[in-house]
Amino acid sequence: METPLQTAILLILAFYAVTFIQSGYDKIMDWTGNVTWLKSHFAATPIKNIVPAAVVLILVLEVLSGAFSVIGMIKIWMGESTHFAYYASVLSGITLLFLLLGQRLAKDYDGARTIAIYFVPCVLLLSWLQ
Repeated sequence: METPLQTAILLILAFYAVTFIQSGYDKIMDWTGNVTWLKSHFAATPIKNIVPAAVVLILVLEVLSGAFSVIGMIKIWMGESTHFAYYASVLSGITLLFLLLGQRLAKDYDGARTIAIYFVPCVLLLSWLQ
């Protein structure tokens, strides 16, 4: 039987799995559209010349965050360790910090605020996994 804390952990892992796997899938399926839009979004920033490389970095982080979230959920359901859940939380936090940095560089403060909202469950998850 799962405890309310385990359920909360599973829900946050599911949230990050959906968020990051869908975002990574979107980047892969519409690479050109995403890079084109992001080049204009970051045109006045220090990363304007490395947008495709930055998108690759974010894509890798998102896919890893999503995959580790799924593996973490499976491990918890199987009654095994929470190591993957912990790694998923750390990777998700790092991914979100990179995304936040990008939004701040682009002076997209509404986008940065949204990233901050996504960061809160990450911090909760890390504290619950201690």
